[in-house]
Amino acid sequence: MTTHDTFVLRRNADMQREAREHMRDGAGTVHLTHILKPEEMFGRGRMFSEITLQPGESIGVHDHQGESEFYYILAGRGTYAVDDETFEVAAGDLTVVPDHHRHGIENTGDEPLVFIALILFTDDHE
Repeated sequence: MTTHDTFVLRRNADMQREAREHMRDGAGTVHLTHILKPEEMFGRGRMFSEITLQPGESIGVHDHQGESEFYYILAGRGTYAVDDETFEVAAGDLTVVPDHHRHGIENTGDEPLVFIALILFTDDHE
């Protein structure tokens, strides 16, 4: 990583990678590449990561309290659940779950589902 007074350059090879089994009670092993660490988000959020779900893998339905989460789909397709509804999502789509709502995502395609996940704190964050 290169750090200057005005910017940071972090190479992909230097980003922290993580594998989470059954993330939020979902199926399979989710792979995350953390673009920013929580302590690098200036107190305004806790996740900025690229997430990869293989076919059949999912992040289980979960709620957000004091934060909102954004998914920007880079590749693949899947089913996105928010509260009691489901929607098909594909590359180029953006989802936003506001504070106090539930959501999850599943790869229903035959290729990896890759997306950026961004969690930002809301005014209700403690």
